Amino acid sequence: MSQAIAVPAEGVAERAPSAVVAARELSRQYGEGDTAVLALRGVDLDVQREKLTAVMGPSGSGKSTLMHLLAGLDMPTAGDVWIDGTNITKLGDTELTKLRRKHIGFIFQFFNLLPMLTAEENVTLPLSIAGQKPDKAWLEELIGKVGLGDRRTHRPSELSGGQQQRVAIARALVSRPTVMFADEPTGNLDSTTSGEILELLRTMVESYGQTTVMVTHDPQAAAIAHRILFLSDGSVVRDMGPSDASDVIAAMDELSRR
Repeated sequence: MSQAIAVPAEGVAERAPSAVVAARELSRQYGEGDTAVLALRGVDLDVQREKLTAVMGPSGSGKSTLMHLLAGLDMPTAGDVWIDGTNITKLGDTELTKLRRKHIGFIFQFFNLLPMLTAEENVTLPLSIAGQKPDKAWLEELIGKVGLGDRRTHRPSELSGGQQQRVAIARALVSRPTVMFADEPTGNLDSTTSGEILELLRTMVESYGQTTVMVTHDPQAAAIAHRILFLSDGSVVRDMGPSDASDVIAAMDELSRR
């Protein structure tokens, strides 16, 4: 588990962590008074560049809250988050939006594709919103890499669940983000398709050096990661290196007996 950084002495400028994504004393509370829920409790975390980090934990452990804070989709009650050296908790809405467009890709469990757009149009949507044109060579390579060469003109209703998730992965990668966040990327897929998507995610890390943080409840998914963090009651309680699915299951069982 990462150690907390020292609080800077008075008058000493705060130094950004060197990790590509970092959190210090990160907390998130929902509600006030007797009904308040502390979803995250002072988490310290460094995400390694060009690695796949999995985040696991039982329901209500804070794993989705952690991802949303790291991705700038929500603001912490206390603590700080850095992405590529920038403290995103100090940014205004406009600056944060620009940073997310440049540095962050996001894969959702339910794909979140626009039904009126083709697969290719969904892939390039983040660039369109930002007023940018895709690099044609990179777009061709990406669409080929995710296996959508013969599906680029199809709309989501004409694609299988696995194909829709491939579109979502390509969309997350089209801007070449500093970090890609994947929220239960196989949670809505059958086991065979899940295996294909996991292989694709690992390929993106190994072939392109794509730093990835993945929240998952699936031990098979966690088993492709370089590092696995386990959350319980809003805190990181275990930090494991590469592990097979049986080791992940054993770790989760141990957590459930706490």
